[in-house]
Amino acid sequence: MVHRGECNPERHATAGCVAALAMTRDKLVTNVTIRRALLSVSDKAGLVELGQALAARGVELVSTGGTAKALRDAGLAVMDISELTGFPEMMDGRVKTLHPKVHGGLLAVRDNPEHAAAMAEHQIGAIDLVVVNLYPFEATVAKGAERDEVIENIDIGGPSMVRSAAKNHAYVTIVTDPADYAGLRAELESNDGATSYEFRKLMAARAFAATAAYDSMISQWFAFADQQQVFPEMLAITATRAEELRYGENPHQRAALYIPKGPHGQGIAQARQLQGKELSYNNYNDADAALELCAEFKGQDPAVVIVKHANPCGVAQGSSLLDAWQGALQCDDVSAFGGIVAVNVPLDGPTAEAICQIFTEVVVAPDADEAAIAAFSRKKNLRLLLTGDLPDPRRGGLAVKPITGGLLVQSRDNGAINPADLKVVTKRAPTEQELKDCLFAWTVARHVKSNAIVYAKDGITAGIGAGQMNRRDSSRIAAMKAAEAAEKFGWAQSRTVGSAVASDAFFPFADGLLAAAEAGATAIIQPGGSIRDEDVIKAADEAGLAMVFTGMRHFRH
Repeated sequence: MVHRGECNPERHATAGCVAALAMTRDKLVTNVTIRRALLSVSDKAGLVELGQALAARGVELVSTGGTAKALRDAGLAVMDISELTGFPEMMDGRVKTLHPKVHGGLLAVRDNPEHAAAMAEHQIGAIDLVVVNLYPFEATVAKGAERDEVIENIDIGGPSMVRSAAKNHAYVTIVTDPADYAGLRAELESNDGATSYEFRKLMAARAFAATAAYDSMISQWFAFADQQQVFPEMLAITATRAEELRYGENPHQRAALYIPKGPHGQGIAQARQLQGKELSYNNYNDADAALELCAEFKGQDPAVVIVKHANPCGVAQGSSLLDAWQGALQCDDVSAFGGIVAVNVPLDGPTAEAICQIFTEVVVAPDADEAAIAAFSRKKNLRLLLTGDLPDPRRGGLAVKPITGGLLVQSRDNGAINPADLKVVTKRAPTEQELKDCLFAWTVARHVKSNAIVYAKDGITAGIGAGQMNRRDSSRIAAMKAAEAAEKFGWAQSRTVGSAVASDAFFPFADGLLAAAEAGATAIIQPGGSIRDEDVIKAADEAGLAMVFTGMRHFRH
């Protein structure tokens, strides 16, 4: 086993040292004994404990500014970086570590005779360990700082040292995250004050990931916040792995959950799981679809959304959450089995008890009372997620979809309409209740996979037709589901009778509209814009329907 770091050219700048390094040039570098460490951190968490552990092993500590002060305040001996370089820190600390005495000590190939000779000639000492974390750029942006403060929190010297140390990981150990301090101490303990090559490789990989993420956040800030670009020439996307999942969409696929670096919304990925099995890839995907739709009803009457395979199969509002649950379930109780439930208000005990009557994978809520938590605790596999709040459905951002050889990027579908935006195109205008039902159906339809048709009446979905290749079939499927529900629950007639129908895109032909009329619908809401709009409007007038155009399409693929 070859131990590196035994020869410190600054303290032992001799021909013998150079010769000793040259003799081991072709040998495998394995363990490197830590004799000198450079520490310069913004996040002081765990710093003193690490410094004490290093000092106890006789490691020489070199540090900068506030880091040096924190170590000295703990009673540790520290060499200032200015003593090492022979130059004072200057320009408000902007220039302190950008010096050959630092980067030469980091980048030198220790068993290269020419490098070793240069170190000896210029009195450059080897640095075996670098502990650096960077200026808090992300936190500075997040608190809404002014531009000058944001710029000042772009770290230059830190990333330079990190990259130098990480590149030369054959000889130098780099640690950028306080979470890795314990691992470093354990490594030194198990290797008698040295680090192994495998450990240094791992730390180097994490270091380059850290600087890449840091540069990505800076790039995003300049592009989106500073320059107000929508689609920058270079799109940097960085995320941190939160967990590896059991498998992907199918058991033969692998999957993980990542959290974006920089500003991002709060949703299922940040939810607190109170009970149940770990979430699967499909659970996350479906729960997100349920939460996004439920967020449309933020601050409104109690609402329940039931989702299966990322499509809503029942949505309702009611005077109570229990009433909303019953309305949503009755829309399609077959599809609701094994589904995902989301609510827009804190869960109560009676609603939780009702939900427990069928098999449910995940329940998502802003909060839950003790009775609800107790009810769900009897279903050990059911996952209960508390989000604390609902996301803003009108928030901005980009949606990214991989395709073979590229990425499709678009702005989020955050478009919205209000009653003033609607254009009545038929002879008969919708009644006040029909208009309410139209807007409710339209809200749901934008979250249904295209081609999407949604029947709704009195704040309850009567039937949902999703993902068909033509609009007529979606309309027929939705009506069929409503008829099955009426028969099962013993209603005198289907809820489609007297309902409003929403279509996520225009009716290219009258057949889809006529299918809705056959099911008993009396009002239609759709984007309009077809070259056959006049034919569709004529068919609506002949059927006595009221129809409004939104001027906005909501395809979802």
